[in-house]
Amino acid sequence: MNADEIQALLDEPACAHNNKGKTGCAKSKPGATQGGCAFDGAQIALLPIADAAHIVHGPIGCSGSSWDVRGTRSSGPDTYRLGMTTDLSDIDVVMGRGEKKLFHAIGQAVERYRPAAVFVYTTCVPALHGDDVAAVAKVAAQRWQIPVVPVDCAGFYGSKSLGNRIAGETLYRHVIGTREPAPARPRPDGLPTHDINLIGEYNIAGEFWRVAPLFDELGLRILCTLSGDARFHEVQTMHRAQANMVVCSKAMLNVARKLQEDYGTPFFEGSFYGVEDTSQALRDLACLVGDADFRVRTEVVISREEGGVAQRLAPFRDRLAGRRALIFSGGVKSWSIVSALQDLGMDVVATGTEKSTEEDRARIRALMGPEARMIGNNDQGALMETCREYGVDILFAGGRYLYPALKSGIPFLDINHERDFGYAGYDGLVELAQHIADVIDNPIWAQLVRKPAWHRRPAMALACA
Repeated sequence: MNADEIQALLDEPACAHNNKGKTGCAKSKPGATQGGCAFDGAQIALLPIADAAHIVHGPIGCSGSSWDVRGTRSSGPDTYRLGMTTDLSDIDVVMGRGEKKLFHAIGQAVERYRPAAVFVYTTCVPALHGDDVAAVAKVAAQRWQIPVVPVDCAGFYGSKSLGNRIAGETLYRHVIGTREPAPARPRPDGLPTHDINLIGEYNIAGEFWRVAPLFDELGLRILCTLSGDARFHEVQTMHRAQANMVVCSKAMLNVARKLQEDYGTPFFEGSFYGVEDTSQALRDLACLVGDADFRVRTEVVISREEGGVAQRLAPFRDRLAGRRALIFSGGVKSWSIVSALQDLGMDVVATGTEKSTEEDRARIRALMGPEARMIGNNDQGALMETCREYGVDILFAGGRYLYPALKSGIPFLDINHERDFGYAGYDGLVELAQHIADVIDNPIWAQLVRKPAWHRRPAMALACA
């Protein structure tokens, strides 16, 4: 990928804050890859395509602990969970054996696992010494009669966010539009079916399965969730959707924009965290579909679900009302979790924005007010000090902040992609409320901040002989 192509991805027209030719969108700064490089961003965006083999072309260190590296869940194949790498060594680089190793790696993956497709991720080392991964992919595709998709995402290209967009661009160039969807099955009630896509939805901990039944009930057929619980053939058919919902704008907004430009598919940005956002997402989909009867059915379902969840949340609202929370995340979670906590009556005192777009920050201000406290760096010591300064009752962050929070005696809940619980949709909010209440009310916190017994005992006078 040359400099012009990278700049084109940085200058995303669909981003309202994009300054073409100046800073650009998702522009990298020195040290930006601390939170993930371009390879990392591309891999996590495509990895949930469950029936594909994902081969990392580079040194073993780029693969890390590969098994289940992302907390996405699949309802079928688990090929995506296997860590595959060419494991390039210094001898391979010196002797120019990278392309041959990659070709044999593709063959081994195809013959052993029979995937629907193969994604090959170019990392820094082969990009620097000039392996022609696209040529190898083309030859391998002809040899084994299977799609082999080259993902040019060397880490030094830029940040994790740029990698997300590289992934989207790769899919649009090589995959989307290469297959037609199967005809929709007739519904028992005779109502029409509307085809949609979800872009930037990763089905973390299987949380989208909490929302999917509502789509089935309403008559929304999801051609593809890009990329949580996705299949390769579903990605190929995305161009035939009637509407697209962008769940994480930082990830693949370029895909939604290009589908609108080339196929006339409208899109909107939304979230499934919290009652209000979930209801609004369903209404926005109904609006884009343009079916008056469908809008009526949507309002009926929303009314039923909101009434049911209000009763289930009532005891948790009593326990959580007025509790102070700090969210340290980025992207869509920097504002969507705010909305969910406000639904529970909690007071969000600050939120992290390290990986958030300007649109994300605008949503935060709309939810928390123009003076909302936003934290843009990931310094652990400063974060703990902010928690103490605001007297927070609970910290929401990724797993790497668990131990600093425990050492500081601050209740903690993981909301990153490694978590084991899904919080999306109406049912997901109840699950979230249950976990928050259990964490905050756990008696261990009182013991952690309590002085030890030997500091509480009165000093004993020494008897003189």
